[in-house]
Amino acid sequence: MTSENTLDDEDTFKILIATDIHLGYLEKDAVRGNDTFNTFDEILKCAKQNQVDFILLGGDLFHENKPSRRCLHSCISLLRKYCMGDTPILFDVLSDQAVNFSNSKFPWVNYQDENLNISIPVFSVHGNHDDPTGVRSVAKVSLIQLKPQKHMSVSLYVTLPLSSPLQADGLCALDLLSSAGLVNHFGRSQSVERIEISPVLLQKGSTKLALYGIGSIPDERLYRMFVNNQVTMLRPKEDQDQWFNLFTIHQNRSKHGATNYIPEQFLDDFLDLVVWGHEHECLINPSRNEQRLFYVTQPGSSVATSLSPGEAVKKHIGLLRVKGRKMNLQKIPLHTVRQFFIQDLVLSEHPDLFNPDMPKVNQKVEAFCQEKVEAMIEEAERDRLGNPLTPEKPLIRLRVDYSGGFEAFNATRFSQKFVEQVANPKDVVHFIRQKEYKAKVKGEEDVDFGQLLSHSSTEGLRVEDLVKEYFQTAEKTVQLSLLTEQGMGKAVQEYVDKEEKDAIEELIRYQLEKTQRHLQQRGVLTEEEIDQEIRRFRESKKNTAEEDEEVQVALNRAKAHRKERGDAPEDLDLSDEPDFSMDSDEDSAPPPPTRGRGRGGRGRGQTTARRGKGAAEPKPAGRARSQKASVVNPTQGRNIMDAFQAPPQRPSRGAVAAKSYTDEITIDDDSDDVSFVKPASRLTPASRPTQRASSSSSSSSRRGSQSQSQSYRGVTFDDDDDEEEFDPFKGSSKSGRR
Repeated sequence: MTSENTLDDEDTFKILIATDIHLGYLEKDAVRGNDTFNTFDEILKCAKQNQVDFILLGGDLFHENKPSRRCLHSCISLLRKYCMGDTPILFDVLSDQAVNFSNSKFPWVNYQDENLNISIPVFSVHGNHDDPTGVRSVAKVSLIQLKPQKHMSVSLYVTLPLSSPLQADGLCALDLLSSAGLVNHFGRSQSVERIEISPVLLQKGSTKLALYGIGSIPDERLYRMFVNNQVTMLRPKEDQDQWFNLFTIHQNRSKHGATNYIPEQFLDDFLDLVVWGHEHECLINPSRNEQRLFYVTQPGSSVATSLSPGEAVKKHIGLLRVKGRKMNLQKIPLHTVRQFFIQDLVLSEHPDLFNPDMPKVNQKVEAFCQEKVEAMIEEAERDRLGNPLTPEKPLIRLRVDYSGGFEAFNATRFSQKFVEQVANPKDVVHFIRQKEYKAKVKGEEDVDFGQLLSHSSTEGLRVEDLVKEYFQTAEKTVQLSLLTEQGMGKAVQEYVDKEEKDAIEELIRYQLEKTQRHLQQRGVLTEEEIDQEIRRFRESKKNTAEEDEEVQVALNRAKAHRKERGDAPEDLDLSDEPDFSMDSDEDSAPPPPTRGRGRGGRGRGQTTARRGKGAAEPKPAGRARSQKASVVNPTQGRNIMDAFQAPPQRPSRGAVAAKSYTDEITIDDDSDDVSFVKPASRLTPASRPTQRASSSSSSSSRRGSQSQSQSYRGVTFDDDDDEEEFDPFKGSSKSGRR
């Protein structure tokens, strides 16, 4: 028995953590077809060897929404092989299982089923690749309204109730495994109006673990629900400080647009550890969020579904130990993962070797690329020595930047040279070209908006992207000082999409009036004080409810002016904008928001965003595309180029110190049973992304007294690569937590 096992006692939870296994990815490929199944076998074998209490999966167990029969058969066989047996389960479930597993025909944890013999329970949320179908069923109905000598066709998108005959069954592959008693599928919500996350309450000895989870939801929708205070995490009424709170989420963590991600600050601060799925880069060492004071671990995927730099990081899974309020996370490298090496080559950085004017420069470039690829193959062979579990053929990707006058050679013919040496002979080399127009953006006089707009049509840029790029230039030359980036972007969006000609003008006028009133109230007199106060006032409104209210007021004014003039609306569109989500798996750099789903391809299709004037569900604060913005054009006849011009007489700009807020939690200890209370309502819904209601003075003092070191919650990190004595619970326990 190892030293780790001797320290594991009846009070210690041992949990194996993994995310994004993507079973069935490239299963028909002759070389890579078995990669996902071999790695899943290694993960389950590791769980059995370490005698874990249960396995926690963070979504995307399957790569496809409808996995093949071979994929399902292999998955079921492996789960039966490693997770069924006579080993006793040493922890109890205290929560109402009918609530935790309400979507199952068998609403209880599988190891308590008298017809099953489970040795290692598996708890999993669904991901965006294997999510339930039909829950968000939307039917497109074509309405024809008859008028004298005129037909009007309108597309109306209606969210159908769950009982609708057009509704699909709303099942996913995890539901099949759940009905078979192999997986406990939790964290599923069928409501698109409000989410209440009820934890699975587990107890082993004296350690109490609250397991929260939420399956994949379109990022923009979930962002809006957080903003509107429609997501509630329930807590046990009694002994709240004695529970270790573990949360599993499967969403974009990195920012891919204004609302195409979930900021960590949205999550409640009583959490201890967040297991973040969906992101494929392995960042398994827990990082502390200094604002919310919890830790986040991102195990990443166990298979490379795209040839991007994030996938080249060595793959790991985690062995989490929890005792009381202390935790230890040991990262375990995966040996069956196929090696992946990626390298960037910028041809213009090698003028001593070749330049576009040289004779036969393409042959010289191709020979140089071949040397780079062969060097990566040799490095892979050296790295594989002594590890027979690692597949023989590695994944190799050479990204060649041929901007600067070079030409691309035949990539297919080049890749065929390495058919017997690499696992991806069809796409070894990838040519890219830098967007050279960005280098010209140095000042307003140098901005070629015609060129920017031409790029937007070919490269997926949105109007907001153009406004943001313009503001990056304007900031340097001390231009706009009253309007914010988000407000102007929404105003221009209204001008372009809705032909709201007064939007930009009304926004400028309204913000100017409001700034003047603010300066009068502050009683500033000197020019320097006015400049500083304007900068502070502008920065304080960024990404807040106040900024969105200003935009909405300006838009309402513009509409009122249009009605006074008797102008008819330009269009009649009763459809509300659907949710738009992107997969972050494709590349480390955020892709254009209009692209399809991410790394390795989505299991289901990308929903295209629509715009309209119809009112449906509430809009979130800070939303860039779906929320109607009010922005103005000073002259009604101005074109899109004029919309970017700054108003005259602008004061200088500046920055303002960041704000910090805390949350307020209501605690009730009246009941003797295990029950839950909801957190107290926060400030205005739109302030949800950055603001929290101020807690009592005693809560603030407790927060301030907490240590900033990683021993603050008894958190220690262990790396399997280092052979050190294992001490899972060093460090003081956390105190003063709500």
